[in-house]
Amino acid sequence: MEAQRNRAFSPGDLAVYPAHGVGRIEAIESREIGGRKQDFYIMKILESSMVIMIPTRNVESVGLRNVIHKDEVDKIYAVMRTKRTVSIDNQTWNRRYREYMDKIKTGSLFDVAEVFRDLFLLKLTKDLSFGERKLLDTAQGLLLKELCTAKNKDERAVMSEIESLFQAQ
Repeated sequence: MEAQRNRAFSPGDLAVYPAHGVGRIEAIESREIGGRKQDFYIMKILESSMVIMIPTRNVESVGLRNVIHKDEVDKIYAVMRTKRTVSIDNQTWNRRYREYMDKIKTGSLFDVAEVFRDLFLLKLTKDLSFGERKLLDTAQGLLLKELCTAKNKDERAVMSEIESLFQAQ
């Protein structure tokens, strides 16, 4: 369902690093570490300008993947329109927090969309804890940046589309 993970990236390519979001592969560099030469992708995260070195042979294990294709955006929107099957009101906030963090760490935009949906809807009925508000912000940032990149639209337009998904509920 998601973009293939096991591929080679080139400088200039956009890719998604789990929990950090969309970044650009700036370069591929070789470094000697522990007496062995290794190749690394040098990736700059668009949102924060953080630079990450990713061993090229660890792409799959760290979850580095392509940005979703424009054709998959409707599937992401469908996730947000779908009601959660299990009630989250009867869970403690720290259990929800752990569950949501695990989903964000997968790097799957489908999982991030679920976290955003659940917290966005929960926020309409009760006050979120500080941790939940931070998670909602994180999920929204990851979701927005990747959807904007996939659709080639600005954040305001994409956020408006997302909000309209919830007005229909």
